[in-house]
Amino acid sequence: MRIIVYCCILFLAGFGCSPKRYITKEVIRLERELKEHTGFLLYDPVSKKNLIEHQSDRYFTPASNTKIFTFYTSLKLLGDSAVSIKYIQKGDSLIFWGAGDASFLYANVFDNRRLFDFLSTAPEKLFFSTSNFQTESMGPGWAWDDYPYYYSAERSPLPVYGNLVNIKKDADRFSFKPSYFQLHFAAASEPRGDENILRDINSNQLIYYPGKKRRTSWSIPFRYSDDLVADLLSDTLKRKVELINMPLPPESKIVRSVPIDSLLRVMMHDSDNFIAEQLLLQCAAMVSDTLRPEIAIAYAKKNFLADMPDEPQWVDGSGLSRYNLFTPRSIVKLWEKIYQEVPRQRLFPLLATGGKSGTIKNSYKANEPYVYGKTGTLSNTHALSGYVLTRKGRVLIFSMMNNNYLVPTSELRKRMEKILYYIHERF
Repeated sequence: MRIIVYCCILFLAGFGCSPKRYITKEVIRLERELKEHTGFLLYDPVSKKNLIEHQSDRYFTPASNTKIFTFYTSLKLLGDSAVSIKYIQKGDSLIFWGAGDASFLYANVFDNRRLFDFLSTAPEKLFFSTSNFQTESMGPGWAWDDYPYYYSAERSPLPVYGNLVNIKKDADRFSFKPSYFQLHFAAASEPRGDENILRDINSNQLIYYPGKKRRTSWSIPFRYSDDLVADLLSDTLKRKVELINMPLPPESKIVRSVPIDSLLRVMMHDSDNFIAEQLLLQCAAMVSDTLRPEIAIAYAKKNFLADMPDEPQWVDGSGLSRYNLFTPRSIVKLWEKIYQEVPRQRLFPLLATGGKSGTIKNSYKANEPYVYGKTGTLSNTHALSGYVLTRKGRVLIFSMMNNNYLVPTSELRKRMEKILYYIHERF
């Protein structure tokens, strides 16, 4: 039904108005009627020409379009598989440092258990050093009150279980993964609105509050500390893991884990903030001995992004930060570089696909997918950038960024869908 309606709209719009002029008018009308700021660029990578442009040189808050920059940097630096740890063997001791790998025991991504098997069967005593982790567990510009939500899991040198505690409730029984956090659980005697489990902002104390609206599951970020990770590793591996403060030596060896595409796919399909942040730490580990996102960002800007039309203000891996600022034309340029360097048969399955997968599974529907890319959403902010396939067989690159609107994002998305479907049909 949606496609039939769009076809009628396109037929009526075709009279007295060229496709380029029609799209330009629609973008400007969207901006005016929603009282927001819109940047848009449609680009043909074959002719190397901008087909439609509206404020594409202006800076916008990108939200999770930031992950496109993390995606490209990861493709350039991380090879075919993730590095889990770096280690040395010294006498009867195995000393290891985390390399930022998000996959270890993380339920949302494939885990081939290489790290678990390596650590659990090593004959040496295990010592864990965090000397190479030199950043804050939460990023600059993150909203502090997002701390109890799954999408704001903290950064760490060696993530365990996605840095989340997953709690399930069956009748009046609670189960915890990892089970370690059952020791930090208590029930309140008085309700506080809807049924919920809340974590203290400065600790891992979990309080259950009964309420009218029932729930059966929670995913809550835990508060990172070196001691906590050592305890979780000991509990999971069923052997003692001790902390040690030792610099990472240059002769360290590595343990690799999952194919890098398994991490990239979840990040781009589901807009997984945790994976994005950890990937940027992994990139830093590839070019230095220190896990700091600023190292990876500076390296990428100098070595991979020097040809951007506008210098990006890039501060984290996920786009949770409001400090990030990119222009639509820089994002289009980046997508062009990706398309030139990554075969389409590998690239498109890694991206959210209209009507089929990821964050645009329920939008941009057609008999055959025609939108591949990455969304970005914060309050009053929504972006979509990537590739639009046309009926004439063209692959065009686009970026549409919207800031400071007050309508529901669903309303904005419908109008964006109308514009992109028109491009699919008429270009």
